[in-house]
Amino acid sequence: MLTGEIRNKVDKIWETFWTGGITNPLTVIEQFTYLLFIKGLDDIETTKEREVEFLGIEHRGLFPKDKQHLRWSQFKQLGSAEEMYEVVSKEVFPFIKSLHGKKDSAYSKYMNDAMFMIPTPNMLSKIVDGIDNIPMKDRDTKGDLYEYLLSKVATSGTNGQFRTPRHIIDMMVELVKPTPEDIIIDPAMGSAGFLVSAAEYLRKHHNDLFLVQGLKEHFNNTMFYGNDMDRTMLRIGAMNMMLHGIENPNIDYRDSLAEVNKDKEQYTLVLANPPFKGSLDEEGVSNELLKLTKTKKTELLFLALFIRILKAGGRAAVIVPDGVLFGSSKAHKQIRKEIIESHKLEAIISMPSGVFKPYAGVSTAIIIFTKTGAGGTDNVWFYDMKADGYSLDDKRSPIDQNDISDIIARFNNIEAEKERKRTEQSFFVTVDELRENDYDLSINKYKEIEYEEVKYKSPAEILNDIEILEKEILEGIDHIKNQLGVVLYDINKKSF
Repeated sequence: MLTGEIRNKVDKIWETFWTGGITNPLTVIEQFTYLLFIKGLDDIETTKEREVEFLGIEHRGLFPKDKQHLRWSQFKQLGSAEEMYEVVSKEVFPFIKSLHGKKDSAYSKYMNDAMFMIPTPNMLSKIVDGIDNIPMKDRDTKGDLYEYLLSKVATSGTNGQFRTPRHIIDMMVELVKPTPEDIIIDPAMGSAGFLVSAAEYLRKHHNDLFLVQGLKEHFNNTMFYGNDMDRTMLRIGAMNMMLHGIENPNIDYRDSLAEVNKDKEQYTLVLANPPFKGSLDEEGVSNELLKLTKTKKTELLFLALFIRILKAGGRAAVIVPDGVLFGSSKAHKQIRKEIIESHKLEAIISMPSGVFKPYAGVSTAIIIFTKTGAGGTDNVWFYDMKADGYSLDDKRSPIDQNDISDIIARFNNIEAEKERKRTEQSFFVTVDELRENDYDLSINKYKEIEYEEVKYKSPAEILNDIEILEKEILEGIDHIKNQLGVVLYDINKKSF
């Protein structure tokens, strides 16, 4: 979590954008991100220079010898705001747009139409000073900073998209445990939070992959894929991934549900929180998806997409609105039956409705399944998450109650869950019982509640208690009156 001091610094920079006339939150984030990216490049270059100096080896940096003045540490020290504005707008910004060389790289594609929109030298100077005072030494701080910036987008996107809290993303990644051989996709990537979290998991748990040339190449070039329909978010996502050390992510401007998306049995892991608001034009949707579930609802079509794009043995951990779990339409039942009967449904984690506040109060769940094409569902693990470490109101303040570590621990020791009762927070449900209930996946359908017998006093005893209390109250009032009378008498007596 960011400290209050860092939040205040970010808020002050944000205010500088707004008072300078840039009021669209996504534009603010985009311009803010460009400058964070420029500073990040210089930080990375400085670290590498120190390393090669220590090792005594030759280093070919990001900044050529004749471009050293484009580094953050150099232009921030220029004599005037006008000089810095001239260098940043006319040299630094074009430099980062052409940085990635390959014309077909994700970075080059989505930076190509990026625009520098800070209007005045004075405004740029204030923002650069503000960013320079934010400590960003580690990846966690950068990630938290991105999250805080994105949290300032107070309204959902046009496709019903909203930010997935980072701790929920990290939990989902911990549950599916990405491997160095995985091919990972988020078909509705936004700012690439799931992809970045998966990369950080691999750095933490499989850091030796960078010692194997083939795996290192895979990590940088063929492991991470993302699609989105918002070019601003694609730019933010591309910079986010590059700052997290992924050299060439495969990011595409694409409607994942459309007929033009031909991806099929291509990935081994899907991590996603797809948009689930409203409906689509059925004519534009891929016919293959409509075969699995004939509907206009995006949340159901995305589930069909995940099944199609996964290789056999591939896994998915995805967020869906609660309606997917118990909806009674033919399309709802059809997709649930497909996952349960044709593949292996492993877990349903029901989340409290406040997880996505202040964006939305919708109740959601995480579905975890493996594509088999031949069934395999036997017992499905259900977990009733009550708390995620934050209050469930619009403020989302940190609290002590948090089920996330318990969820991860129990899922990692799933065999021990078989003896748990339906009255507990997690339990198993057999596939036969799911069939009997029309493939209903709502936890409330199977959860049992224990009612404790409470014995109350008889009406006569309650009335008697009330009479006693009333008598005591009247006696108290009389006592206060008597005391007040004595005081008033003394006051009157002294006044004569």
